[in-house]
Amino acid sequence: MRQFIGILVRLGLLVCLGLVAAPRGAVAEVRIKDIATFEGVRENQLVGYGLVVGLNGTGDSLRNSPFTRKSIEGMLERLGVGNLSDEQIKTTNTAAVMVTAMLPPFSRLGSPIDVVVSSLGDAGSLRGGTLIVTPLTGADGEVYAVAQGPIAVAGFAAQGNAASITEGVPTVARIENGATVEKEVAFELNNLDSIRLSLRNPDFTTAVRVAEAIDALLGDNSARALDPTTIEIRMPGKTYLPAVLADVENLLVVPDSPAKVVIDARSGTIVIGANVRIDRVAVSQGGLTVTVREKPQVSQPNPITIGGTTVVVPRTDVRVNETQSHFTILEGQVSLQRLVDGLNAIGLGATETISILQAIKAAGALYADLEII
Repeated sequence: MRQFIGILVRLGLLVCLGLVAAPRGAVAEVRIKDIATFEGVRENQLVGYGLVVGLNGTGDSLRNSPFTRKSIEGMLERLGVGNLSDEQIKTTNTAAVMVTAMLPPFSRLGSPIDVVVSSLGDAGSLRGGTLIVTPLTGADGEVYAVAQGPIAVAGFAAQGNAASITEGVPTVARIENGATVEKEVAFELNNLDSIRLSLRNPDFTTAVRVAEAIDALLGDNSARALDPTTIEIRMPGKTYLPAVLADVENLLVVPDSPAKVVIDARSGTIVIGANVRIDRVAVSQGGLTVTVREKPQVSQPNPITIGGTTVVVPRTDVRVNETQSHFTILEGQVSLQRLVDGLNAIGLGATETISILQAIKAAGALYADLEII
């Protein structure tokens, strides 16, 4: 029997994964700003409905997009051009679009923001078009920005009589700095006597470590973990809050996370967390390959045969190849380093490795969540 290192010395998982292990006992310190967000410091979604004009015959067909026709009529009426019949509006250079944007925190009046323009009808392409004035509203129905300007399309589409080609998505476009903020979101940091941090990945241990790090900076009882997600920071006296938050967000902590193995069966990618442990278990991996090959032969009659016919004679070649399997005893509480060493020492495919991990989990020897995506 061969000599193996650790539990999955016969697994060879990481040959396919490219997983790299950190030295045992190494810890990764990260800034608080990379694992948490401050209450109130967030983006807000904006959305609006508008028209893109100036298209080269690639706009909506008014027969299939009646909302585009109504929008054109309403726009022309506001501009002083009214009383047009349906037969008089036959343009194919206009497209109805949805305009979306993200309003950054603390955006001030006149600040530019980027917008995304997406076709709503059956337009073939938005290339070369111009978005006309489009109000962008928030979840409360208030207008916070107004968008307008020429759009930039990354994709393209071309079509001939017998062939067509499409690259990317020509019905989605962007306008850099295409909207102007017209209303600010009311929020004053300096009026708060406390502020809360929200962890992106809820965890009791991480929340307590963040609170302890803030206490060390601001003093005892300045921060406390309210739950696995929220840490409350109390501001004593008249404190310049932005300066305090700048110091807090650059504090270094060691985040914790539950033991987890994530498997993407489609691509064969496997990611193993640092806290994954495997109990004492015996592992055996072997393979059985059956190859069936059809080699039909054609039998023809002699040239002078009367009434003879051509016959296909089937021939099948079946071969069985069985690889030798061995049992490997895995010692209890194997660390990630030994696990990675074992996986790098052998050359199994990702499919076999995934099957072994699932079997170890079913046996109750894998102390981690096994998530298959």
